[in-house]
Amino acid sequence: MNMEDLVPTLEAMLMASEEAVSVERLLKLLAVSFPDIVKDDIKRGLKELAESYEARGVELVELASGYRFRARAKYSEQVGALWEERKPRYSKALLETLAIVAYRQPVTRGEVEHIRGVAVSSNIVRTLLDREWIKVMGHRDVPGRPAVFGTTKEFLDYFGLRKLDELPSLPEVVDLEVAHDTFTDGANRDELGLENKDKRDELDRVADFDNEVTAVVSLESSVLGANND
Repeated sequence: MNMEDLVPTLEAMLMASEEAVSVERLLKLLAVSFPDIVKDDIKRGLKELAESYEARGVELVELASGYRFRARAKYSEQVGALWEERKPRYSKALLETLAIVAYRQPVTRGEVEHIRGVAVSSNIVRTLLDREWIKVMGHRDVPGRPAVFGTTKEFLDYFGLRKLDELPSLPEVVDLEVAHDTFTDGANRDELGLENKDKRDELDRVADFDNEVTAVVSLESSVLGANND
């Protein structure tokens, strides 16, 4: 496979895409132009492309749904200044609910309410479902058969994760300041992602993420306290 042709082709496709693109989809789309192409060629081309951007303001990253370009976190202040508008911030209740689902999935709404100690608004669940951050994974085999929720690939992509294993481990969350830095380092990278289209949505996340991390870490602390009890 001629990498001199493949690498710039991959670059053009990923730059133009509105979302992350998987290796499988790239292979399918490129089969016409490169009849002999195989998956290993795609992976090698992506690796070379990523290396060529090591000293650039953007980077090629792998997320749960595939590969995409995004701005580097160190330029968040300058890039964010391009857009002055900001969307409403998510409530602490919504972020706590999301954190519980992420760490305790599969989990029912009743179990989330038990951990939080308060009722979970239907609007919160609806918002998380509409954002496609959580989904119904099935139903608990108990009276009423309540729905059980889990996170989605969209959730992983939004927070810059490839898999749930990259979330901070709850038993390790002892020093909240360290936990905040650890989680922010992984998640902020995706918050600063720039696609050629819909850039405004991506950048709006930057200003709000510190509050989201604070809520998640607070939730982790409360869960640890409950476990210790």
